[in-house]
Amino acid sequence: MVKNIVFDMGGVLVNYSGMPVCRHFIENEEDCRRVHTGVFVSPEWVLLDMGVITDEQALAQMQNRLPQRLHEKAALCMRDWHLYNMQPIEKMGTLLRELKDRGLGIYLCSNAGVRLTEIYRDVLPAADCFDGILFSAEVKCIKPQREMYQHLFKRFSLKPEECFFIDDLQLNIEGARACGMDGYCFADQNIEKLRAALACCI
Repeated sequence: MVKNIVFDMGGVLVNYSGMPVCRHFIENEEDCRRVHTGVFVSPEWVLLDMGVITDEQALAQMQNRLPQRLHEKAALCMRDWHLYNMQPIEKMGTLLRELKDRGLGIYLCSNAGVRLTEIYRDVLPAADCFDGILFSAEVKCIKPQREMYQHLFKRFSLKPEECFFIDDLQLNIEGARACGMDGYCFADQNIEKLRAALACCI
């Protein structure tokens, strides 16, 4: 019997794109794309999610791959990305409250850097509904690694078979199932299909 619903963040509870902050600070579209790739589509971004590198260390390595004239723009994008790149999916807030009202535990398990531990309440819909939140940088591993799910279960004293996981990447759902937690891939962001899937398990 499912007693807890575990949510991913990006693509599930918030829409995420690396471009808005780049376009805020950079007028030239080619330069925008270059900074976007150099910052947000970089190996350092994964290392930030894993919590094994600081923002300062990541930025220095990102800037090394960019021309000098874009170094300041890259620094501005790194400084303020969380203000521009995430927009709450408001309909998910309604669903969260419905699930909470039914007595289900509500948890978050997301690949995200340490900055999110400080600002998640500003971007998550229905942030007050969560019984527990785990960001990958806190435990220095990422989904779909088995260790990430095990940290979730141990930290919040959850039984995998009593949890249902919602993520936008099938690979992460498969990782959860390998640990005993069933799930649903929300890649299409179709909330009615998600509601139907939840109705079958709770």
